[in-house]
Amino acid sequence: MLRYILRRLVTALLIVFAASFLIYVLAANAGDPLEDLRTSTAPNKEALIAAKIQALNLDVPAPLRYFIWLSGVGGIFVGDLDLGQSLRGVEVTNLLAQSIWSTLSLVTAATVLSVLLGVSIGMATALRQYSGFDYSVTFVSFLFFSLPIFWVAQLLKLYIAIGFNDFLGDPAIPPIAIVITSLVVGFVWASLVGGGAKKYFTNFGVAILVTGGGLTYIALTNWMVTPSLGIFWIAVLGLLAAFSITYLTTGLANRKALYSSVVVAASAAALWFPVQYLYFYLPSWWSVVIVLLGLVAIGITAALLFGGSDRNVSVRAGVLTAVVSTLLLVVDRLMVAWPDYTANTGGRPIATIGSATPNLGGSIWIQGLDSITHLVLPTIALMLLSLAAWSRYSRASLLEVMNQDYVRTARAKGLPERTVVMRHAFRNALIPITTLVAFEIGALIGGAAITETVFGWSGMGSLFIGSVVDVDLNPLMGVFIITSIVALVFNLLADLAYSALDPRIRVN
Repeated sequence: MLRYILRRLVTALLIVFAASFLIYVLAANAGDPLEDLRTSTAPNKEALIAAKIQALNLDVPAPLRYFIWLSGVGGIFVGDLDLGQSLRGVEVTNLLAQSIWSTLSLVTAATVLSVLLGVSIGMATALRQYSGFDYSVTFVSFLFFSLPIFWVAQLLKLYIAIGFNDFLGDPAIPPIAIVITSLVVGFVWASLVGGGAKKYFTNFGVAILVTGGGLTYIALTNWMVTPSLGIFWIAVLGLLAAFSITYLTTGLANRKALYSSVVVAASAAALWFPVQYLYFYLPSWWSVVIVLLGLVAIGITAALLFGGSDRNVSVRAGVLTAVVSTLLLVVDRLMVAWPDYTANTGGRPIATIGSATPNLGGSIWIQGLDSITHLVLPTIALMLLSLAAWSRYSRASLLEVMNQDYVRTARAKGLPERTVVMRHAFRNALIPITTLVAFEIGALIGGAAITETVFGWSGMGSLFIGSVVDVDLNPLMGVFIITSIVALVFNLLADLAYSALDPRIRVN
């Protein structure tokens, strides 16, 4: 394994070297970086041109100038990385540090959500092949896949940001909106669960009642202005998460794992009052880490106390429930800060441009809400377009696996359908998805230039496009070297993940 990794890393370095050399030479001959100075009317134009030529080594031929740039990159091995300066005299390392953080903030949430939701939806449609739910998801997927990102972004600004901000001025939900939303949710849920006519219409009616009741409660209690979960909903949602996680990971028949998850969910609800004091007296994200570690410890302890033949499964279910319960407690605290944040933003909390509200101040919860509200629109825009592709990939992958002989054999042995799908089919269906995820994460650091432009984010995509237009080689090569290394590393990790997903695959 170690020899394989070393061989792949050496190969990756050679690929990066050859590709960066070609990109550098081609970019250097794509335009004139001194064009703005040559057309300048400044009296010291010649002196400025000479200074810029000397600073950027423009008097050296491009193939030789590449090795001057490469020597600065090689300084990373001695702790002296030097990627040069941009045409405006700014250190490239500083530009990259700012752009990388902006890009990661913008794209990470969209990528994670699109992969998780896309794979889940794709698997669900594969299990409900040729059903109404399958046809509906297929139609919506192709619809989103065909939409241009800049048009989707403008629609989101108009209807989600401006429309929702206007709605908060008088948050009244019309009865017709409650009825339509309840019918849509009922159709989606009943189609997802499937079954015969009796089961379908039962689920349809239950979903309508739950959705309609929830929306009516929100409308009557003015919940949109002063939202909160409280101990009751944290307990309800935590228990729902405990049952769902246990069902997906091991099945409800494993009582030990179910008990461990329920104990964690109940502990999160019981700790709601102490956690409020912790968040108040320790206003930092370390308080969230403390709560998470405490609930994880409770989950592990419960799994060990209940025992059973497979403690690892119980531990896994307890830890996953602890993560969800911690997230519920954080969401509840952010909701408590919502009225203050809305007041500080002039009653229009959903931002349409930029990555932060200038001079906002406030607690970490106010700052956290500010980051979230600025991420809402670009995250939705990127997620909608990626969601379509992921759902198609995962659907096709699971359908192929479900027709394999070993799946039919597992069913013939009398194994429960959940075991057949989750333990035998789902794991093998993830193998091609792993390759796509690796490429997606590798490309993620390169940024999303159109989205960044529409929403006013200064990320890696904007930096790259600006560098190409200005023939600014140092920032351009900085972006290239980072994205290429990340892509190659994650491609290697994908290859190593194959052996973990499929025992038939071994690295030698």
